Amino acid sequence: MRRTLGLPIALVAAVVVAEAAVLLLRPRDLGPEPVPLEARAYFSSAQLERAQDFRTGQLWLFGASLLIEAGVLILVVRKAPPPLRSVGPRHPVLAGAAVTAAISVALGLATLPVSAVARERAKDVGLVTQSWLGWAGDVAKSQAIGAVLWGAGGALLIVGMRRFGRRWWIPGTVVVIVFGVAITYASPIVLDPLFNKFTVLSEGRTRSDVLELARRAKVNVGKVYEVDASRRTTASNAYVTGIGHSKRVVIYDNLLKDFTPGEVRFVVAHELGHVRHRDVPRGLLYLALVAPFGMFAVARLGERLAGDEEPGSPAALPAMLLAIALIAPAITVVSNQLSRQVERSAEAFGLEISDPDPPGWVSFLLGTHPTTMQRIGQAEAAAKASSRDG
Repeated sequence: MRRTLGLPIALVAAVVVAEAAVLLLRPRDLGPEPVPLEARAYFSSAQLERAQDFRTGQLWLFGASLLIEAGVLILVVRKAPPPLRSVGPRHPVLAGAAVTAAISVALGLATLPVSAVARERAKDVGLVTQSWLGWAGDVAKSQAIGAVLWGAGGALLIVGMRRFGRRWWIPGTVVVIVFGVAITYASPIVLDPLFNKFTVLSEGRTRSDVLELARRAKVNVGKVYEVDASRRTTASNAYVTGIGHSKRVVIYDNLLKDFTPGEVRFVVAHELGHVRHRDVPRGLLYLALVAPFGMFAVARLGERLAGDEEPGSPAALPAMLLAIALIAPAITVVSNQLSRQVERSAEAFGLEISDPDPPGWVSFLLGTHPTTMQRIGQAEAAAKASSRDG
């Protein structure tokens, strides 16, 4: 009975704790309530129709990619290739690394056609500027990095299951949190430069504006970088990344090129809001709160999916990966609530090249930012409040 109830209890606990963490860490100051607006007041019928067509197609492709990944994992779990069942009796840790790395590559290859179609559709609407050769190079690098990380995770998972048995999720939680901190620190220094060129803004008006805004916000932004985003996209953006000595503000080169200094200041001010509110460390705190229950749910679901496979064997790893693939989206939907509130608290009302008014269910399930119309509505509300105060 205890084992029978263990799985549903673990699944419910993971979602409940994730929701509780959202409530605990949600920003208290969300700014004025966005004014309800009609998208047609700001965008033409042609623009809205084009956005809807693009969104609908991309959502179908996103769903297809998820189904393909789940299908591959289910196939491997239910009908594992004979080599998988016999691999690694002498070197289980190395075998575990090989199995998870191979699955990573297999999933990437299986979803590659869908990714190519999604990329071509984005190119058709003017969002993508990169050549197919450049895209292929990025895919190859991403696959290589993913295989290494998945392989390391598989090796550690074998060690944990063989050393701690059914309680492997406890040290596994520590590994997940440490990895989250490490990747947050190292990505701007190690991974990001593999895909883009970053140039320190050492002088000029933009750097002066950023430092002046930072002084007013009473934050230390670290260094300010320009990234050559235009080699891939026409989208304009800026972001804050890293922690500690790796913390930095990164500004797209096309934002600097295509927008006025005042508009750039608005975008940068939003990013400095994330620094002021310590949103990156708070995100890691969210991970620390949710990870134990999420890992416990993965352990119990993976155990159920593995069936008769020997715990701690490489053949049991696909079941664990399938468990992660099933549980992670549910927790992500919950955590997206926090993300949207964090973005709203940063008073993000700059327009991005995106669908301005998606359906509510799309925003609820997939949205990490407020919609464009909510951002405009928040800006309108702030303007009215400022007028009243004046």
